[in-house]
Amino acid sequence: MKKVITYGTFDIIHTGHINLLQRAKEYGDYLIVALSSDAFNAMKGKKSYYTYEQRKAILEAVRYVDQVIPENTWEQKAEDVEKYAVDVFVMGDDWKGKFDFLASYCEVVYLPRTIGISTTKIKTDLNQSNDG
Repeated sequence: MKKVITYGTFDIIHTGHINLLQRAKEYGDYLIVALSSDAFNAMKGKKSYYTYEQRKAILEAVRYVDQVIPENTWEQKAEDVEKYAVDVFVMGDDWKGKFDFLASYCEVVYLPRTIGISTTKIKTDLNQSNDG
């Protein structure tokens, strides 16, 4: 069985997230999503609309996702790859080059982002429509 892992906050799930998960799953048989915990988001200065448990439930309902694990630190990636016997590490290409150090553990793939959609854009668009 070929295992794939990806990481993210996955707040306000949108088509860009679904595209990433679908394309990540195409690299293997089993997709693990390491989901940023609420405490880790706070450390990064991020605040999610949904709690970790809510985001986890949403991801578990996505057919491409086989397992959701917590992401608690930046440094845990190599440990996760070894612990879960991961074959392919997948991230969006906005992170290109940042995780190349994992190439000694597994294949590293950066996928193109879906054009025209992001959580930031959704939040901005919603704020603008509420200002009028």
